Amino acid sequence: MGSSSDWDVMQNAVQQLKAFGIPYEARVVSAHRTPDLLFEYAATSQARGLKAIIAGAGGAAHLPGMLASKTIVPILGVPVPSKYLRGEDSLLSIVQMPKGIPVATFAIGEAGAANAGLYAVAMLANTDPVLADKLAAFRKQQEETVLAMSLPDVE
Repeated sequence: MGSSSDWDVMQNAVQQLKAFGIPYEARVVSAHRTPDLLFEYAATSQARGLKAIIAGAGGAAHLPGMLASKTIVPILGVPVPSKYLRGEDSLLSIVQMPKGIPVATFAIGEAGAANAGLYAVAMLANTDPVLADKLAAFRKQQEETVLAMSLPDVE
């Protein structure tokens, strides 16, 4: 994430990874304030065994795109709500990547972070049958939760 203030949102991605037993790194790497760290992090990501990077950023939100420009590891971008524009600026910054440097972009905020975590799980499940079974069970539980819902009678 670009700042420790993004943790309230990005911990939702971590919760999903933890629930599926996926090892992860949680780091603050700022595209604007620590560009050398960003380049090093991206350049070494594949050799360190990372299969995806979930990058959350607010405001100008350059972190996901800059990471994508420096690695072939898939980047999952999460727009973090900003003080003045509610994260719409972050969303547009992340989603409007130029042709040839893709970033998968998720919803603004907590739901986007959780879905980025689940998307990473789904990517990994393609080559891990045990993880695929866990993901299928998770989806089945979601279905059962909805099917068990009832609404109150109208008076």
